[in-house]
Amino acid sequence: MRFRDRRDAGRRLLELVRKWEVRPDLVLAIPRGGVVVGYEVAVGLDAGLDVIMVRKIGVPGNPELAAGAVSEDGEVYVEQEVLDLYGLDESYVRERAAEMLGEVRERASRLRGGAERIDVRAADVLLVDDGMATGSTMIAGVRSVRRLGARSVSVAVPVSSREALFRVSREADRADAVLVPEEFFAVGEFYEHFPQVEDEEVVELLRSARRSRWA
Repeated sequence: MRFRDRRDAGRRLLELVRKWEVRPDLVLAIPRGGVVVGYEVAVGLDAGLDVIMVRKIGVPGNPELAAGAVSEDGEVYVEQEVLDLYGLDESYVRERAAEMLGEVRERASRLRGGAERIDVRAADVLLVDDGMATGSTMIAGVRSVRRLGARSVSVAVPVSSREALFRVSREADRADAVLVPEEFFAVGEFYEHFPQVEDEEVVELLRSARRSRWA
């Protein structure tokens, strides 16, 4: 099974989330691809939509392999196994997180197009992305939202590796995926059309979601 594109994935994810006993009232999407997925879910649930900025911290020479992640409120997640494998100390992740934090916050503000960050306190929050390979960025996001006072924090994605879903399920109140394949190499292999999403599209989707709730 493959999704046509992120919109199709979002609609299928909406079907999954609608079966839950607790319906989220706020969807937080990881930019950029996650916002396209999250838009379909948020509009379908009549829930709020916002971004949650979480930046992966790669190992030296291999930026795609996460040594950790940092969220816009400064929450840092450390992948100790990866650090051990590469002979790195936790201070590497924390120093890189401190260097990146200003950029992460500036980008979050830019993507919101001047709108205020939605308050998560006492909300049933759903975190969404277009897929999970390792789960590192999602775990940082879950911890961040918990610290900000959400009533509950769930995670749902169109596709996830088994390992990522297991790891995230230990952090979230609920974690689910439409597809959890036996073999997983990359998120994009489960999409027929998987183009890069531009910042401008994210800004417009967030604005459209706000308009649909005000209508």
